[in-house]
Amino acid sequence: MADIQIIDAEKYFGSNHVIRKLNLHIRHGEFVVLLGPSGCGKTTTLRAIAGLESIDSGEIRIGDRRVDQLPPQERNTAFVFQLYSLYPHLTAFDNIAFPLRAVGHPDAQVRERVDAVAKVLRIEHLLGKRPSALSGGDMQRVTIGRALVRRPEAMLMDEPIGALDAKLREEMRTELRRLHVENQSTTVYVTHDQVEAMAMADKIGIMHDGLLQQYGNPDEVYDQPANLFVAQFVGSPIMNVADCECEVADDGLRIRLAGMSQPFVLRETDLRQQLLSAQTPAGGLALGIRPEAVSLRLQPGPGLVSAQVQLIEPLGAYDIVDIGFGEERLRARTPSQFVRAQGDSVWLGLDGARTHFFDKRSGRSLRTSA
Repeated sequence: MADIQIIDAEKYFGSNHVIRKLNLHIRHGEFVVLLGPSGCGKTTTLRAIAGLESIDSGEIRIGDRRVDQLPPQERNTAFVFQLYSLYPHLTAFDNIAFPLRAVGHPDAQVRERVDAVAKVLRIEHLLGKRPSALSGGDMQRVTIGRALVRRPEAMLMDEPIGALDAKLREEMRTELRRLHVENQSTTVYVTHDQVEAMAMADKIGIMHDGLLQQYGNPDEVYDQPANLFVAQFVGSPIMNVADCECEVADDGLRIRLAGMSQPFVLRETDLRQQLLSAQTPAGGLALGIRPEAVSLRLQPGPGLVSAQVQLIEPLGAYDIVDIGFGEERLRARTPSQFVRAQGDSVWLGLDGARTHFFDKRSGRSLRTSA
C-alpha cells in the first residue's frame, strides 16, 4: 500500500489527446473513484498506472518509486477488469492461487493465503467450483480474490461490477467498500456511474475530454461543483441549470429567469457578495440549483413565485416534479404525493445557501472563480 502520484501526465492515441496534463495525488489507504463519461480518459489513466498503457510525458510514482518506465509485473499493483477473466478449466481455488504459483510460492503458503482471502470474500464454500458453476457476482468475487491474494500496493478496478444486475451491483458496492475498509488498501476505481462513485469513494476525480474537472470528497463535488459539467454529471436528477439575470438590491438578490414576470428574491449574503465581488461574465450567468433545494409550496407566501406543475414522476419515497413558468422549467424533489395532479398551481422558492451561479461561456462556478 502506498501513495500514487500522477504528475503532468499526457497521453495521445494518434491525434486524439486522451489525457491532458493530469496531476493527481492519491494518498495511502484512500478509495479514489475516477468518474466520467465514455472516452473521457479515466480507463486510460487506470491502465497507465498499471503499466498496461504508456504515457507520452509526465511521471507516475507509487510510493517512493517512479514506475512509468517499469513493466506491469514490477509495479506491484493488481488489476480487476470489468469482465471476469477467469480460467474456465480451473476451480475458484486454483484461479485465486494462480498468481502465487506463477512466482513459485510453496503449496502451504498458497493454501494459507487463498483460504484467508476466501474467508474475507465469504466464498470458502465456492473454492472447489469452476467458473461455469458460479453466478456473476461470485465470479467477480473470485476475480477480486485473485487480485487480493498478491497483497499489492494498489488495487486498480475498471468498472468491476458493470456487468451485474441492479440488485447485485448494490450488494457488490457494499462488499467492495467493506473489503477496502478491512484491508486498508489504496484503491483506484473507474466507473461512469455517479451513484457508485458517491456511495463508495473517499475522493472522486471527475474527468471530461481528458481533463480532470474536479477532485474532492463526495460532498464537495455534489455541494460545490467546480463547473457546469460537474454540476450536471453528478446527481440524480441532475442539477437544474437556467439562464438568469441578477440584480443586487437593498432587499436581497433578485433573480429573474427567462419569461418570468416576477423575480425570486434571495437574502443569502454569500451569494450577494459573490456577485458584488465578481464581474458579470461577458457570456452571461446561469443559475444552478439541485431539485432538493427548490422549495415547493401549495399556498402563496412572501418571496415565492407562482408556477404550474407540468409533470410528476413518482419514485416511491419521493416524487420529482417538473414545474414550468415562462420559458423555463425547474425540477423539484418533494415528499411522495405532495403534489396531486399535473396542471396544479404551486409556488416556488430557492434555497439561497444551495444556489449556484456559473459563467455560461467558461462553465466555471462563481464560487470557485472568486
